[in-house]
Amino acid sequence: MAKGVFLHRADSIYDDQPERQYQFPDIYLGRASQCIGDWIVYLEPSKAGKRGYHAMARLEKIVPDPTKAKHYLALIEPGSYLEFESYVPFSGVEGYPENSVLNEHGRVSGRAQAAVRTIPEADFNRIIDRGFEDEAEILPRLPEAEPFRHQWLQEERTPYRFEVERDRISQLTNRPKRDRIFRAKVLAAYDSRCALTGLKFINGGGRAEVEAAHIVPVESNGPDRVANGLALCGTVHWMFDRGLISLTNDLDILVSRQVNDAERITEC
Repeated sequence: MAKGVFLHRADSIYDDQPERQYQFPDIYLGRASQCIGDWIVYLEPSKAGKRGYHAMARLEKIVPDPTKAKHYLALIEPGSYLEFESYVPFSGVEGYPENSVLNEHGRVSGRAQAAVRTIPEADFNRIIDRGFEDEAEILPRLPEAEPFRHQWLQEERTPYRFEVERDRISQLTNRPKRDRIFRAKVLAAYDSRCALTGLKFINGGGRAEVEAAHIVPVESNGPDRVANGLALCGTVHWMFDRGLISLTNDLDILVSRQVNDAERITEC
């Protein structure tokens, strides 16, 4: 097995769904196959946008594409996709996180043009370390999470080393950690404002009272990505999770017949 980098752009001509599948031509089959059972990171080319390295996922298996000859689908392990807290540029003030694209003269080689490529453990570690380095995350809504936060911030930041990779991956695949990352990104996208009521409340402790809801729930393998999230106030989130309210594709509010005061809800 080997770690890998998969190039992905929003306007790709390929049938990519980063949290589910990655389509590629057979020229990359050998490289992609080495990543089966291991982790990959997604890289948006600089010409396509500014996100750089922006997410990670575990490659579960590769199957022939039933819709296109000489193409394959890299299938992502359900629930493994995770967007970075911070985008990691291909090249920044700290240099190239993917050192393996440099030649002996320190210049970017043709390897960087490959849409699918394997990378050394050290490069992978460096990328995700920078992608999750924003420890000053948004304050949690629930006060019981506060002791953990203080304990975390009091610790000195330690260099990310290969020998602690297992601990790092375990942390990033832990549900509470993923929920905190997901909430921070969704609240940032919605400016801490409820998507349905338009209300924005910040309590005396500086915490946003809005919550992050998964549109496709985690239990149904809903991905932890902003496109699958809504910022909702507590009561609205409770109703949304129980199917009492929902949204159409045109963002119209749907109210269940089980609601005993539907008119009041639509007025809000």
